[in-house]
Amino acid sequence: MDYMQRYGEWLESGYFDEATKEELRGIAGDEKEIQERFYRDLEFGTGGLRGILGAGTNRMNIYTVRKATQGLANYILAQGGNAAARGVAIAYDSRRMSPEFADESIRVLAANGIKGYVFESLRHVAILSYAVRKFHCIAGIVITASHNPPEYNGYKVYWEDGAQVAEPRDVEIIEEVLKVEKYDDVKSISKEEAVARGLYVVIDESVDDEYIAELKKLLIDPAVVAKEADDFSIVYTPLHGSGNIPVRRILQEIGFKNVHIVKEQELPDGNFPTVDYPNPEDIKAFALALELGKKVEADVIMATDPDADRLGVLARNKAGEFIALNGNNIGVLLLDYILGRKKELGQLPANGAVVETIVSTNMAKTVARHYGVELFEVLTGFKYIGEKIKEFEATGSHQYLFGFEESYGCLIGTHARDKDAIVAVMGVAELAAYYKAKGMTLYEALVSLYEKYGYYKETLQSITLKGIEGVAQIQRIMDSFRSNPPKELAGSVVEEFKDYDADRVLDLKTGDSAPTGLPKSNVLYFEIEGDAWCCVRPSGTEPKVKFYFGVKGSDMEDADAKAAALEGAVMEIVNGIIG
Repeated sequence: MDYMQRYGEWLESGYFDEATKEELRGIAGDEKEIQERFYRDLEFGTGGLRGILGAGTNRMNIYTVRKATQGLANYILAQGGNAAARGVAIAYDSRRMSPEFADESIRVLAANGIKGYVFESLRHVAILSYAVRKFHCIAGIVITASHNPPEYNGYKVYWEDGAQVAEPRDVEIIEEVLKVEKYDDVKSISKEEAVARGLYVVIDESVDDEYIAELKKLLIDPAVVAKEADDFSIVYTPLHGSGNIPVRRILQEIGFKNVHIVKEQELPDGNFPTVDYPNPEDIKAFALALELGKKVEADVIMATDPDADRLGVLARNKAGEFIALNGNNIGVLLLDYILGRKKELGQLPANGAVVETIVSTNMAKTVARHYGVELFEVLTGFKYIGEKIKEFEATGSHQYLFGFEESYGCLIGTHARDKDAIVAVMGVAELAAYYKAKGMTLYEALVSLYEKYGYYKETLQSITLKGIEGVAQIQRIMDSFRSNPPKELAGSVVEEFKDYDADRVLDLKTGDSAPTGLPKSNVLYFEIEGDAWCCVRPSGTEPKVKFYFGVKGSDMEDADAKAAALEGAVMEIVNGIIG
């Protein structure tokens, strides 16, 4: 069936509601728009669904959400035993249609005899992860598109360990979703019937209390917080998302008294009216927070994204100006503080371990070596860090201490199995107070780490290629780098080429090859002489191809120059591919 036939089916079928049909009638003369909405089904990938809100098979709407949930329900039922009775926990953030998608999901599950637990209002990602394990659920769902623009929403699936589904389960769930071909094959019942059958359970606030109590146990040095709390000033913005209540609560309960909230961005709003892009990785999202930070002379400014799994930070330099810290900066500061303070206090375990993704800074390896702690690398995506925690607990081989990825996400502790901006806020506030007690700002602390471990610098370039043509261009870029790996970049020799999809590490000097030791993934990685590297991968959630770069310099200026040269060399190749 082609896209025009699908379009006609949605207009004519009695299954789709009148509001959906009215929206579709409004694009009747726009064949390109019809094609974009109907040329395929919205892909249920390894992380679930993510797409633009609207009517159509290639859009996020109640029908695509129902269909995905029916596939998940079929998979859960196929597990047998008490899987259905164990149920599924569901959370949602502040995006448009998030409450509706959560309600649709739990009613489809209930129609299939599967118990559902849903939070009574918006919540952040980590507390869903926590709830899955607390209620011994078989799975979890989070309705969110994280930091994407306002027109997006999404649907992420978790498994019983509280982490996003990983191999092979992710592929198995995808297969079940694909088997649900007809929208009217989806089962659903009313909320009233689901409640009456005991299959629709609302999660009360006691779970929030337990979650916050777990976070407070992770405070390393309460004394340093108590010493600095009276004079330490924090500005925080939830960017209209789910972080407002839990962030304010944890900071208050550990003792910080001067916490200033950006009022214009305090309340949940899926239109994100004060920002173009609710992403703490984007400095423009900090405009109002920066204004308030200057006014109240804040020591640190922090922002979380809509589902509060990512944290962005601004810190003062010697001149008193606010400097944006990137995800690697935040990760390394937390890593050094956690390992260093635990060692000082005699709390560093002999089998301690930290985990980072392959596109995160090499500086973490140097820090871990300094403290004699083993560092593990995993593929991009926090589910792989969650998987590592599960492995450590199952084998008893290591004690997890900290994990992070360059995209502004980290996890202190094991209360959750996904990145948690609430515990990250607590950690950054504690370490910033620690350095203030030593007469240093957080940015000066970062500079001191460069002086100690080396001047590492990482950059990221993303190229957005939308629509059908964009999919083909992204494939062409990946094919070109895969079949013709560069032997030299910016005057430096490429020593090793890793193709994770082919499970091959190729030594470009000797021609020897070996397996990567990690799951297959469409990722290409180039090790370059002088502790430099480059990585290329398509985004799993957006129409983008991402290029990651890392270098090590003799000083900051040298690192900046090396990073710019490496980035320029790769972008020149890319421009030659796409024209």
